[in-house]
Amino acid sequence: MQVDLEVDATQVAGLPRFQQAAAQGRRLRRLAYGLGGLAGLGWVLAFFIGLFAPQSLWLPLLINQSAALLVLVAGLQSAWWVTQWRARVMNPTVPEAAVEEEGGAPVGWYERFLDRLSQRSRHIVGQIGPATLWLGGWALLVVFSIDWAWDLTLPAAASGLPASVGAALALLLAFGLLVVERQLAQEPAAQWPEAAALAQLTRVVIATLVVGALCLLFASENAVWPVRVAVLSAILPLLVAVELLLRAVLSVFSPRREQLEPTLLARSFIADMLRWPPRPWLALQHELHNRFGIDLRQIWAFSFMRRALLPVLAVVTAFGWLLTGVHEIPLQGRGVYERFGEPVQVFGPGLHLGLPWPLGRVLNVENGVVHELATSVGDKSVAVPTDSAEGPAPMTANRLWDASHVNDKSQVIASSRGAQQGLQIVNMDVRFVYRIGLSDQAALAATYNSADVPTLIRSTASRILVHDFASRTLDGLLGDDRAGLADEIGRAVQSDLDTLDSGVEILATVVEAIHPPAGAANAYHSVQAAQIGAQALIARERGAAAEASNQAQLQASTAHDQATANAREINAAAQAADLKFSAEQKAFANAGQAFVLEQYFSQLSQGLSKARLLVLDHRLGGSANAPTIDLRTFTLPADPTPARTTARPGATH
Repeated sequence: MQVDLEVDATQVAGLPRFQQAAAQGRRLRRLAYGLGGLAGLGWVLAFFIGLFAPQSLWLPLLINQSAALLVLVAGLQSAWWVTQWRARVMNPTVPEAAVEEEGGAPVGWYERFLDRLSQRSRHIVGQIGPATLWLGGWALLVVFSIDWAWDLTLPAAASGLPASVGAALALLLAFGLLVVERQLAQEPAAQWPEAAALAQLTRVVIATLVVGALCLLFASENAVWPVRVAVLSAILPLLVAVELLLRAVLSVFSPRREQLEPTLLARSFIADMLRWPPRPWLALQHELHNRFGIDLRQIWAFSFMRRALLPVLAVVTAFGWLLTGVHEIPLQGRGVYERFGEPVQVFGPGLHLGLPWPLGRVLNVENGVVHELATSVGDKSVAVPTDSAEGPAPMTANRLWDASHVNDKSQVIASSRGAQQGLQIVNMDVRFVYRIGLSDQAALAATYNSADVPTLIRSTASRILVHDFASRTLDGLLGDDRAGLADEIGRAVQSDLDTLDSGVEILATVVEAIHPPAGAANAYHSVQAAQIGAQALIARERGAAAEASNQAQLQASTAHDQATANAREINAAAQAADLKFSAEQKAFANAGQAFVLEQYFSQLSQGLSKARLLVLDHRLGGSANAPTIDLRTFTLPADPTPARTTARPGATH
């Protein structure tokens, strides 16, 4: 019960917890300093290990153990604040008179600001309490340190001799803390009320140290669980630290009086569970009664629930156990019902009743579900890119021979070239469409005779393909034999599966592709490209030769046509001259001298066609009457040079 100095000030000296407060405070201070130093040493070692070996087991182990020690240090410090208050009550000190400073009151604005800030900070700390602030700070430090070292992906590793030494030191420290815990647990509540809560916090540290020591002792290169357990050992101190942080935050909203005896703030409901037998409801009941004054023992409903809990729990458990005998079979499934381990019946879709577990159980079997299985399975870790419907086809749809397909399986087949025999390798993609037989016998066979149906089909098919393709050639495989290849393989595989009583029914055998390996196809493509290049070069040279031949033929034809045209033209000119001569001869014979004169004038006119002259013949009109020219009908020529008139002898100008 808390002591109020305003009411019970005279009774304080007779209480044992007040009488031993000073000694308890010194003991708590020594423990806090020692354990705090060990926690600091562990953090320093963890810091250097994190720099040089971040994947080591020692990093989370040292951090978790140091965090657990710091949780205990926070509890010791919180208890020390309580004992310090009691010691001050037992030995009150006379406050000294306030001594004024030589300079008097602060005169500058900066000094006044600092003075107001210090007064306000002291007021806030006084309202909240230094114990609350320290407890919240320690809890935050524990949470951040555990979050820094939390890593569940650490690899397994053997630590050797250092692990044995570390485990021995951890067990030695745990033994020392066990002695302290036993001393605290034996302290009477009237003499030291906080001893029981500190003992519970000490058990948290002991549990963390023991778990860490076991992880170091069992650590090896082949065991991963010690590393995982070492990391998960931080859960207990982390939960306690979070609880202490919540208590520190909630205590801010509770009224605080200097005259009222403080209570231990670092109490942990989680740490209080570390007892045997565990009493969670009793701890919760005490917590509600101490904190809120609620006594659950006075409520008849909780008493009735406590008395009826075990019968109701037994009835619910029995009813739930009986319900395990009701089995629901989906529409696409069947179930093999086992009674005392022996198969009795094959259940169809629907609800069925049987004996509860483990007297009876149902093994699920497929009912008509069709599967497709490839004889070779590729790497499933390769990410398949998604492509839009409007975009180009993805690279996975490339079925050319230069693309490697994940489901292809290489086979050795016979080869014959003339009188020589050899071997060839081809890649093929053979798929089987199968299902579990629809009969009850097939369902039982698939359940009990085959551990892995896809693996059984794949191994059987591989053996059949090796024997079947050993007697085939590539020409026959790509030609006439391919039509009945799928049916023959399917029948052979089904025959072997029936012999093994596997209960599997092969519905179809699909040969997706048969082609040479990708490497051989690439080499073949190189040869094919060289052949195409040679054929293109030959065609180009043939085109050039044809072009030159056609050009020569064109030139010869042009020269021949030109010569023929010239000859025809000369011949025509000669014929025209001959006809003209014959015509002139006939005209001269008929006209005589008149024709000659007319020809004379015609030739003269042609020869003087560009001259400005007038020709008169003296023979016109006789010798007595000369021709007369009327000069008025003529105009001056455009040329300033005077015109010249020429006449034959005897003409008049």
